[in-house]
Amino acid sequence: MKLTTRGRYAVTAILDVALYSGGGPVSLGDVAERQRLSLSYLEQLFSRLRKRGLVRSSRGPGGGYRLSRPAAEISVAEVISAVDEPVDVTRCGGLVNCNQDSRCLTHDLWVELSRQMDQFFSSRSLADVLERRRRARGPDGEHDAEGARQGPPSQRTIPIVPVGEASAPPPEARGG
Repeated sequence: MKLTTRGRYAVTAILDVALYSGGGPVSLGDVAERQRLSLSYLEQLFSRLRKRGLVRSSRGPGGGYRLSRPAAEISVAEVISAVDEPVDVTRCGGLVNCNQDSRCLTHDLWVELSRQMDQFFSSRSLADVLERRRRARGPDGEHDAEGARQGPPSQRTIPIVPVGEASAPPPEARGG
């Protein structure tokens, strides 16, 4: 079970636009370069994102893309859905024909997992993801908010929770 590159790239690219659009529209060429993604693939994804009303485009010199709504109002689930990425981990795609045209033993388990994933993505906005990234990077971009040195970006794992739902800091961080 894993999200395909279409969903991952769409979320990554729209987050890049959210992060860099403060000075105006963001070109897909810049997104492709920063995120090391294929420009032609990004063009396909952004066509879908635009049709679903998640981004607006402008043509000409200085043109590009920007979010159509504030990042806090766009959920990760909307982005994934916009690029036709199903959040369904059942083998049968929810058709209940997973075991020779009948329900398999684990069908309900996978349906529940699919619901949990949809709930998770629906409850996370682009702003939540960007805020978590900002807090994890800390002021110097290399250390987390508590001052611990982080490993290389490829080895960092940062749980993403909606802003305001973060758990209490551990006792050692509270001085106790």
